[in-house]
Amino acid sequence: MLEQGCIQVYTGNGKGKTTAALGLAFRALGRGMKVFMIQFMKGGGPYGEHAAAERFAPDFTIIQTGRPGWVNRDNPDPEDARLAREALETARTALTGGEYDLVILDEVNGAVSFGLLSVEDLLDFMEKKPHCVELVLTGRNADERVISAADLVTEMREIKHYYRAGVPARVGIEK
Repeated sequence: MLEQGCIQVYTGNGKGKTTAALGLAFRALGRGMKVFMIQFMKGGGPYGEHAAAERFAPDFTIIQTGRPGWVNRDNPDPEDARLAREALETARTALTGGEYDLVILDEVNGAVSFGLLSVEDLLDFMEKKPHCVELVLTGRNADERVISAADLVTEMREIKHYYRAGVPARVGIEK
């Protein structure tokens, strides 16, 4: 159990936000901590992290939420919003239930940016964090109020990406 849990935000347009959160999860698992990760708007897959979590079970739980494919940013489907709200409630139970040391809300900033969740709901979630739990929020376009409420914020900035040269997402690296 942590003496002091903090709130970390990984945001920006560069690759590596989820990867950084998974690296932190791996470190926590190595120290005997229990990790809960819920993925917003990631209905495709399964991804490599899901196979890894199975190997670390019951100490590492990943729940994938959302529908396959992309969410329409300009006109999100009401089902996407419903799934995001359900995911936040599932995460709230994990955050406050006393079972987990590290709780990761993967792509939650994107869910707020797309209008699937309100920033007020996310801020309320952050305020309810128990003192001894570490909370990580990932995703592009983190709201300034979320950034202000966090203890640590890292912005991943794309300088160059092989996608632009036509390299598709690769198994074991991006998925």
